[in-house]
Amino acid sequence: MANKSFALNTEPHVADVGGTELSFEPEVMGDDFMDAYVGLRDAQQALGIDVDNLENLAPQAIRSISVALREFLARLMLPESAELMTRLQVSQAGRTLETFATQPEAEEYAKTIEGETRITYALRLPDRVLTELMEWTVELYSGGKRPPTSSSGSARPSRRSGTRGTGVSPSRVSTPTTGPSGD
Repeated sequence: MANKSFALNTEPHVADVGGTELSFEPEVMGDDFMDAYVGLRDAQQALGIDVDNLENLAPQAIRSISVALREFLARLMLPESAELMTRLQVSQAGRTLETFATQPEAEEYAKTIEGETRITYALRLPDRVLTELMEWTVELYSGGKRPPTSSSGSARPSRRSGTRGTGVSPSRVSTPTTGPSGD
């Protein structure tokens, strides 16, 4: 009878993003990874987004998919990094007034402030970095193969890194109640 040992990762995976370290779970069980991945794909499909062709999307659609990417990544992170990835800040005239864990909390607070406010992610990241983090986690937790999202097979691969960006910051979250979010 043959015996085989299988090692489990016990140390977190760390992504260094511009000097900020984001820690990911050492191991993610297959169903947990699939739940997070399917949530991301469902968000993309609900918006009618083809992640391989983002050039002609409306800014709000790009923002929505960025939120879904952040939520996907946060589900695979250790708690402190997950909180950093999804933390929102309300600012006015370039000064951060307060930070929040959820969009509704940030919006409610912004309503109480006189004058124009902005709601943004505290950790601002370009869309290409969010996409590269997603690709890296797929490689880490699924052996580099895109998991199937339906019975018809696997999802199409994401754009390769180094391609032309969309020119819209995905880290900006704006609502009509908080005023315009232009730079």
